[in-house]
Amino acid sequence: MITRRQWLQASAAFAGAMALGPRSLFAQATKTVKVGVGLKSINASVINLLIGEALGYNAEEGFKVQGMALGGNANVQVATNKGDVDVGIGVPSYALPILAKGEWGNAQWFYQYTYPYKWDVAVKPGTPIKAYADLKGKNIGVSDFGGTEYPVTRNVLKQMGIDPDKDVKWTAVGAGTPAGVALQRGAIDALAYYDTGFGIIEGAGIPFEIVQRPADLPMIGGQFLMALRERIKAERELFVGFGRSTAKASVFILANPAAGAKAFLKLYPETAPRGSSEEQAVKSVLEAISRRIKLYEPPYAGAKMGSIREDEFVTEAKMNGWDITDFSKIYTNDLIADINKFDVEKIRAQAKAYGQ
Repeated sequence: MITRRQWLQASAAFAGAMALGPRSLFAQATKTVKVGVGLKSINASVINLLIGEALGYNAEEGFKVQGMALGGNANVQVATNKGDVDVGIGVPSYALPILAKGEWGNAQWFYQYTYPYKWDVAVKPGTPIKAYADLKGKNIGVSDFGGTEYPVTRNVLKQMGIDPDKDVKWTAVGAGTPAGVALQRGAIDALAYYDTGFGIIEGAGIPFEIVQRPADLPMIGGQFLMALRERIKAERELFVGFGRSTAKASVFILANPAAGAKAFLKLYPETAPRGSSEEQAVKSVLEAISRRIKLYEPPYAGAKMGSIREDEFVTEAKMNGWDITDFSKIYTNDLIADINKFDVEKIRAQAKAYGQ
């Protein structure tokens, strides 16, 4: 039997909920999409996956996003396969060896959110190292051996005839500023890293020079959104919605990078340098993403935003001697047409007017 006190408590709770209005009630019912990223902490390198929350794109699709930094690509893959996250970031350097062994699970890539090629090698200003060929016999730093820069740079050296196991030494030096400090202090001869990582080092005021890239770099190493195949089929609208939010956010950032930075800091103010002003915080985000945003759009004529090209996987598999004849298990382009059903010019106009 419900007591009078319990009835009064329930009535008060119901009245309070009604007072919040329909929008608040709907927000409570909105699905939370857990997005797993292979980082030790959330940073601006995944800005286009997250700012749809601040810009209203996620709400338009009926969900909200929770970014989850899982520490590494292997952890993201496991979490996606187990269903602990709804969407994860997939990388070929980790996934293709699994596919080659016939051990690929039920995850499927459905949107390419960063295209090749985003890695470089940096050296201290004035060093005699000017080309990748000069790296032979040198100590090359990487953030850690689970980072994408390690397998990708190994592949490039191998393609040039440099044995990545015998001809160079590899040292894990940490991510971000610590990597730059290791280079500055001479603990390593060169630093292999990716675009947003170099942006962080640049923002810390550490000088470096980028080694000239070799000609005909392989188009490998894109990054992808993935989810369980059966869930994509059963909840197609949800994953189209997440892809569309990411595409809109990418267009928004390309149109007005500073506005994208402000939207990101609205969600993650803790990522700003301690004691920085708003202007300084925005500048730090822009320094981190300036190289990455150029890779949001496909480098292939006529390709739609987020579309996936199998020949990238074929190239990487051949470079590594992975025997893979069927890549169809690992990706799909079935959602791309629907993901791109939005008014691009409207998003650009929104970006240009943001904050005014």
